[in-house]
Amino acid sequence: MRRAVIVLLASSSLALCGCDKPNDAVAQAAKKEVAKGAPAPGIAETKAIAEEGFVYGLPIVMNYAVMYEYAVDRNSGQFKAPFNEIKNEPNVFTYKDTAIPTPNSDTPYSFAWLDLRAEPIVLSVPAVDPKRYYSVMLCDGNTYNFGYIGSRATGSEAGDYLVAGPDWKGATPAGIKKVFRSSTQFSLAGYRTQLFDAADLDNVVKVQAGYKVQPLSAYLKQPAPPAAAPIDFPKIDKESVKTGFFQYLDFALQFAPAQANEADIRAKLARIGIGSGKTFDFKDLSLEHKAEVGAGMKEGDRKIDEAIANAGKAVNGWRIASLPGDSAHYNGNWMARAAAAKAGIYGNDAAEAVYPYTRIDGDGQTLDGSKHDYTLTFAKEQYPPVNAFWSVTMYDGKSQLLIENPINRYLINAPMLPGMKKNKDGSLTLYIQNKSPGKDKESNWLPAPNDTIYLVMRLYWPKSEPPSVLPAGEGTWKPPAITVAR
Repeated sequence: MRRAVIVLLASSSLALCGCDKPNDAVAQAAKKEVAKGAPAPGIAETKAIAEEGFVYGLPIVMNYAVMYEYAVDRNSGQFKAPFNEIKNEPNVFTYKDTAIPTPNSDTPYSFAWLDLRAEPIVLSVPAVDPKRYYSVMLCDGNTYNFGYIGSRATGSEAGDYLVAGPDWKGATPAGIKKVFRSSTQFSLAGYRTQLFDAADLDNVVKVQAGYKVQPLSAYLKQPAPPAAAPIDFPKIDKESVKTGFFQYLDFALQFAPAQANEADIRAKLARIGIGSGKTFDFKDLSLEHKAEVGAGMKEGDRKIDEAIANAGKAVNGWRIASLPGDSAHYNGNWMARAAAAKAGIYGNDAAEAVYPYTRIDGDGQTLDGSKHDYTLTFAKEQYPPVNAFWSVTMYDGKSQLLIENPINRYLINAPMLPGMKKNKDGSLTLYIQNKSPGKDKESNWLPAPNDTIYLVMRLYWPKSEPPSVLPAGEGTWKPPAITVAR
């Protein structure tokens, strides 16, 4: 499965062939509505529900697709480790990593997909040098960032932390510093450990070796509870997701107990046969219902792209927003949640990192490495204000993946500053282009695709006092505009 799974969720052409099937999922749901004394959803309402359902479900299905590749399918080419085991990556992401769009290439990752059905999981972290930034982001199946461990959130000391599922009712065990509660029965612990330079990799590996993941029973040295029932996880790939989007949503929702703010959307979805325990199969829909549902999904996808393009504030061509967050942050705003996921799933809360992003230059023209060379200049000592570090990362404008390039450079970040060339006035210019700007400028070269460009700036642990990027889009620090090279 590749990035295509994400972009094809709704944008691909949905096959509309087939004979009329009056007893399909939509028709059967309509009969149940009539039996309850409610009017059956008509064509317009069915389309509207499919649209809203796509917006609501996109982050959930995207998350399932990544989980399937990373923790279920050992032959995916992207498999990391089984549930409740940690996989440390002793390297940063490259163009070969394709499961997650807009990946971070600043910090070696560690991943632990957690199955919380039988019992909670204990995450232990070692003492980390305060000069080295690290974080453990906890993100559940709803793509809510429900907690953090690390430099900003809990400090650099060693500690044991418990992650519990939505149904756990136990007391906090002795030795546990904090309990984090997931809203779903499967969850992700995503670790980011700062790498200063290539020579620092062994030190990162030593830090990663101190990360430990274990069931609560093992932590307490007690007998394990009965194992959770085995699950037949449905395979997801770029073909099956074209027509199976709502089937995957049906499947994922069984592990996500409805929260109070979900009552309305889940009731709407049930009116057309979608929800936990249901089996909505697009292929079995009548021609009319295929058209309604397919049109609704495409419209939902279009509106998500529009929301991303207009998120936050426009500042010198960059968009600065505070998209990711926890359940309270979204407060039932499914469009905001979908925009956060599609813009870059598993992004951090603004307090942990801010992500100015752009597809345009300072004049509002689309960035395209096949047409222009560009520059990005930071005035003297006017770098992004952070407590940890910052970076500017290059992505392909269509896939939002890192691009293969002759110098294997995917970003420019703060730790690289000592090796870069400054201008006479002390400013720093980055050369954003497809071909080398020449050996004398190559230290400042950020290779671009020979096509459209998507750039993301990352400010890890942004400063809260001026100059600051916070509040996101309203802060006193502004990213400089990208300009066409002259």
